Amino acid sequence: MRAFFRVGLLVWIALLGFVPVRAQIAVRGEIVYTMAGSPIRNGVVLIRDGKIERVGQAGSVRIPEGYRVLQARVVTPGLIDAHSVVGLAGIYNVPHDQMQLERSSPIQPELRAIDAYNPQEALVEWVRNLGITTLHTGHGPGALISGQTMLVKTSGRTVEEALVDSVAMVAATLGRTVGQNFSSPGTRSKAVAMLRTELLKAQEYARKRRDPDPTKRPARDLKLEVLADVLEGKIPLLITAQTAPDILAALRLQREFGFRLVLDGAAEVYLVLEEVKQAGVPVILHPTMARTGGEMRNASMETAALLHRAGVPFALQSGYESYVPKTRVVLFEAAIAAANGLPFEAALGAITIQAARILGIDNRVGSLEPGKDADLVLFDGDPFEYTTRVCGVIINGRLVSETCR
Repeated sequence: MRAFFRVGLLVWIALLGFVPVRAQIAVRGEIVYTMAGSPIRNGVVLIRDGKIERVGQAGSVRIPEGYRVLQARVVTPGLIDAHSVVGLAGIYNVPHDQMQLERSSPIQPELRAIDAYNPQEALVEWVRNLGITTLHTGHGPGALISGQTMLVKTSGRTVEEALVDSVAMVAATLGRTVGQNFSSPGTRSKAVAMLRTELLKAQEYARKRRDPDPTKRPARDLKLEVLADVLEGKIPLLITAQTAPDILAALRLQREFGFRLVLDGAAEVYLVLEEVKQAGVPVILHPTMARTGGEMRNASMETAALLHRAGVPFALQSGYESYVPKTRVVLFEAAIAAANGLPFEAALGAITIQAARILGIDNRVGSLEPGKDADLVLFDGDPFEYTTRVCGVIINGRLVSETCR
């Protein structure tokens, strides 16, 4: 009976997704793109206890006995979506799975993505099966300050199991879309003035909370607390700005207050490349195939290549789509960028190591190096070819998908 009970318990645990011990896996690839050096032909990646143990050519890496061996034509690090709303926005056009934008006020930095993220949303599984292993997701564009973003893996039943960082950035927006969602601000100058006002309040709040006399410190204000952390460099401010004037306005605010700025969207960034480069600000570029209407009417499929040539750090994103299935796939966006002048490895880097660097998680993900999280994607051909399929996804050393898609 005891043996029967143990077997039944293990089956029950496995069905719920609680695997008590991570598998030891060896992944063999005809080409392994480590993103930490030159591609390795006939390469091997050893995985043990959820981490990458060793990477090298098959002739120099012995596969220990007992390791499960997986084969692929091409192996890459797990793909990173540098900006998404997946998990807050769901797969259907129904109110209960559209949590990416709170419309009660244009300025709400206190909203936490961790309180709204649904790790069991079907859209999370859909992008995972296409190789996306890490998401930078949360409150999306459309409000002057819409809330906080977070970093998660695309596996895990609960937020805690998926979580990488509960507060990654604070999301803000400059442009006409804010006026379309709220009665104020209606113009660019009003938007910047409202942001400046909140940042000045946060400056004063930060000064008072450092007072050595506890009786003189202010009562907690969740809104100002978050913005004070932005001003102190603890949290970057992610500003969605599509037009050249809005991009320059974001740069002026950054110079004035000294916060860590990440530009998002940036459809017209090619018009102000020199200014962005001098500011040393990274860009999370709009999806390559984004619809060119409204503020994105001047978006170009060649912008990624222009940023690469100019030496401006950038990553690619899926963004937000208002129609089913509610998200793009960064793998396809990178492929189109590569077809429009971006070198192959730079395109792959824009959804792996470069994205990880901009998000501040390159010590864990983005490349295949010993000690990093064992997040890998197995392809049956060139990742950017239309007919190529994702035939395996490994997250934290677990094979979470092995059906070719």
